[in-house]
Amino acid sequence: MSAVGASLERLRALLLTEGGLMASLVSRDSDIARPHDPSPGPAQLAASGPKARGNEQDYELLVETIYEGYLLHYGASRVVRPSEEDLGLLAGDRLYAIGLARLVELGDIEAVAELADTIALSALARAEAAPELAEEVWMAGARAVGWGASAGYEDAKSLLRAGSPEALETLRRLAHA
Repeated sequence: MSAVGASLERLRALLLTEGGLMASLVSRDSDIARPHDPSPGPAQLAASGPKARGNEQDYELLVETIYEGYLLHYGASRVVRPSEEDLGLLAGDRLYAIGLARLVELGDIEAVAELADTIALSALARAEAAPELAEEVWMAGARAVGWGASAGYEDAKSLLRAGSPEALETLRRLAHA
């Protein structure tokens, strides 16, 4: 099983443990949409950074939780299967809250700010019909969570907010540095 697949299994277990409405929306094990690409996703990237050292599994799970919330907002979730679009939006918001609360428990307020920026900037990219840009925002944001934000990343976020076409390449370069 890939690292992403293992992470999705842990997310599934977390949500089933939560119980309630979230547990009722979790897909059966065999229904989880596992990526075919063996490349690490945002959660694995964040967990591999020095800021996550000693808490790698916690960082991986909380970023996976928040990323799943983002995916729910755009109808491409992997673990949670809502029956209605509105329910998916609410479930996505709940996943954001679960993941950010776990990050606060770790005391990493800088990472909370980075993930809040990631959520907002990926929504901005999606609003501009730029899903590739949104994915690069997630990868660069995950790098900032695991390694800390660089001056270059702050510049890239400014480019994105300004609608610059340079934002995609700058974020791509930073995310895969």
